[in-house]
Amino acid sequence: MLDKIQEAGSSKSTFYTLLGGEQGGTAAIRLLVETFYDIMDSDPKAAPIRAMHSADLTAAREKLFMFLTGWTGGPQLYIERYGNPFLRRRHLPFSIGESERDQWMYCMIKAMQTLKMDEVLMQKLAEQLYGVADFMRNREAE
Repeated sequence: MLDKIQEAGSSKSTFYTLLGGEQGGTAAIRLLVETFYDIMDSDPKAAPIRAMHSADLTAAREKLFMFLTGWTGGPQLYIERYGNPFLRRRHLPFSIGESERDQWMYCMIKAMQTLKMDEVLMQKLAEQLYGVADFMRNREAE
């Protein structure tokens, strides 16, 4: 699903490989997701999107972890358990505009920064995630 990205001066790799592959990619994605939801759960800037989630974030954490593992080029955990993610369809019950997209991206970028992710990798990953987050919008610009 994810196009391979070109790592400077080397062969093409997926984000999953760049995050550590089988040796560390899964752990890196788990840590990213946990940090992301910890930020969403505590940062007032993310309060509107936090309110869209249930009080218990356990299921959301697990589903995002499973999705991102496959999306980055690792094992297709989400698809194996739930089938096609149909992301936009699954997000239709929620009113998502530019503000919600930007709050989601704020949490994700802050999580990557908190984890001190490589700057180039973080920028490339954020660019790709922005496209996904923007695709979730189902409300016109205000």
